[in-house]
Amino acid sequence: MLALCGESANSMAAEARAASHFATFGTNRVHYKTLGRGEKALVFVHGWSCNEDFWREQVPALADRAKLILIDLPGHGRSDKPRADYTMDFFGESVLTVMRDTRVNKAALIGHSMGVAVICRAWAKAPESATALVAVDGLLRRPEIKLEDRERFIAPFRGPKYRETATNFIRSMFPNPGTEALRDTVLKDMLATPQYVMSGAMEGMFAEGRPNWDLKRVDVPVLVINARNRLWTPEYEAYVKELSPKTESRTIEGAGHFLMLEKPAEFNAVLVDVLSKYKLID
Repeated sequence: MLALCGESANSMAAEARAASHFATFGTNRVHYKTLGRGEKALVFVHGWSCNEDFWREQVPALADRAKLILIDLPGHGRSDKPRADYTMDFFGESVLTVMRDTRVNKAALIGHSMGVAVICRAWAKAPESATALVAVDGLLRRPEIKLEDRERFIAPFRGPKYRETATNFIRSMFPNPGTEALRDTVLKDMLATPQYVMSGAMEGMFAEGRPNWDLKRVDVPVLVINARNRLWTPEYEAYVKELSPKTESRTIEGAGHFLMLEKPAEFNAVLVDVLSKYKLID
């Protein structure tokens, strides 16, 4: 668990009160938490090597305005960790399994980082289940990477020094001074993910022959909340704008990749604003 103080401690307490459940997914179990109330629902999907607790700061801001479902993807958190093919389709199907288990027919799907690829695949499998797609600092399409560059990036996560590779990778996501304590707690949580899940998910995203998660035309709101990053080029922003007649993009300045943890008050204000605009929360 991430362990901070002050407002974060209150957020942790609120998230800890959430009811914990397990959905049957094939021969495995997927852990998730539910809390909140109302007819409208929000499904939160974490990123690579993270867990449902990474959304804890959003719980107090939204629990009175919608039903919240926080998922540990297979291989992560308290979910089972099979020796499986950790593709984005595998993760996406687990999200839909949890929705069926909760008897939630429709929800806004909110993904962070790799979780954006996951919600894109969930939407592709069951578009009728999504009232919106909310992308938090994650790509809405698979990046074009040369074969040799893909392998150069993925291979170290399979090797004996994978913890060093993962540590350097995660630390690079915290470029701003004053975030060292948060960085260290995030690092500890992410390094608890088994190596075969870490490397498997990387391969599921980027290895040769894996399907992309690119969106085409979407008939639900596409809401994008990013930290400033060179990945968000004018060409990518134009692509996002054309995805849906209801597309909204916002930028959190001075934040790193984990903007929902690094600047929770500012992030929550933006999230509540865009969800309210499209009547996705009460």
